[in-house]
Amino acid sequence: MISLKDIESAFDIIRPMMGATAQYRWPLLCKALGCDVWVKHENHTPTGAFKVRGGLTYLHELSRSPTRPQALITATRGNHGQSIPYAAALYGIPITVLVPEGNSVDKNAAMAGWGATVETFGKDFDEARVETEARASASADLDLVPSFHPQLVSGVATYALELFRGVPDLDTVYVPIGMGSGVCGLIATRDALGLATKIVSVVSAHADAVAQSVEAGRIVETNGAATFADGMACRVPHPDAIEMIRRGAERIVRVTDDEVANAVRLLYRATHNVAEGAGAAACAAVAQEHERMAGKKVAIVLSGGNIDSEWLAEILSGGTPQVGD
Repeated sequence: MISLKDIESAFDIIRPMMGATAQYRWPLLCKALGCDVWVKHENHTPTGAFKVRGGLTYLHELSRSPTRPQALITATRGNHGQSIPYAAALYGIPITVLVPEGNSVDKNAAMAGWGATVETFGKDFDEARVETEARASASADLDLVPSFHPQLVSGVATYALELFRGVPDLDTVYVPIGMGSGVCGLIATRDALGLATKIVSVVSAHADAVAQSVEAGRIVETNGAATFADGMACRVPHPDAIEMIRRGAERIVRVTDDEVANAVRLLYRATHNVAEGAGAAACAAVAQEHERMAGKKVAIVLSGGNIDSEWLAEILSGGTPQVGD
């Protein structure tokens, strides 16, 4: 269980290295969605996504360990893979990041830019993840950085602390789900503050293993996760995340790639912000549920803005990027 003390301790670690991100109410977005909507701008962090908060917290704790690792390895579709190298560079720890075939070219470049050794392995994130686990198990000098961990969640939860303290009396917050640190951090903070705010989790309709697992009450693995919203492309959910979502989220909404592309365009027009697929998913879910949310005070988490330039050009031209299995 993540406490308010855990979150505030993470906040103290993060604050010297990055400022709070803004939460803004954009009039054109409110008009388009039919509710009083606030945007939590996690696209404005040093790495362009919320994950950096978890990376800074995790590496701070790791650096204090008496068995400080010689090197790190992790798997990602992009934002986690920028977060950990960004933080690892502060402590002089080298890191290898495994990405799946066909991964975002721009995200790969950003990871390398933060100092990571980027290698391609497997057809999707979960195959890359299994390979990192095998390599870490086979080497005493290589430490695995997981995609879901209490320290990662505590760090990520600091965005929720900023949001809830900055915008009181929210009826509902919509948040995208990948491996679950973002939504679990939000749930933990809401509960620690004793708020009644409802939390709606958002998944891709093309990668809905998390939704299926919550609905079934057990882990459900899917055969594919073909979506351009790569931050939500999860095939094998983490059991701890599923349990927390099951207990703490009001409901789960599935959004299609076409709905996400529409939301990217809307956010660009109404706020002049660039959102990646997962970053626009919460907005897409509010648009889908606009009648249900009419007149209510709502927040959406714009979790990241790291979208390939070619995909963004296609979306702003009216299209939807096509991604195969």
